[in-house]
Amino acid sequence: MPEYRFERECRTAYSEAYTILDDEETIGHIDLHFTTSAVYGTLSVTEAVAGEEIHQLIGTIDEDLVMSADPYRTNFIVHVYQGREVGVFSDVDSEEEEDEEEQGQGPWNGHGP
Repeated sequence: MPEYRFERECRTAYSEAYTILDDEETIGHIDLHFTTSAVYGTLSVTEAVAGEEIHQLIGTIDEDLVMSADPYRTNFIVHVYQGREVGVFSDVDSEEEEDEEEQGQGPWNGHGP
């Protein structure tokens, strides 16, 4: 069975986002949104994650991230997407991005996998 590890990317009063790793390999991302009666999740996994492994991963997310949150939820609803990462995009200004903008590229610079 895989050894999943979750690295928190961000947290608000009612949501959290995590990168999902198996050993040191990134295999997906989970966004969790907490309401008074349910937790809603959006799970994105790589193409390499098999169907049964997705079910195991959801169980681990429920056990490690959802059930440990306060308040306790009565339902966990997960939307699952599977595919490949296209990139990570940001509009944060940096010298590198300014140079790219001067070369005719827009402020949204993707950094591919």
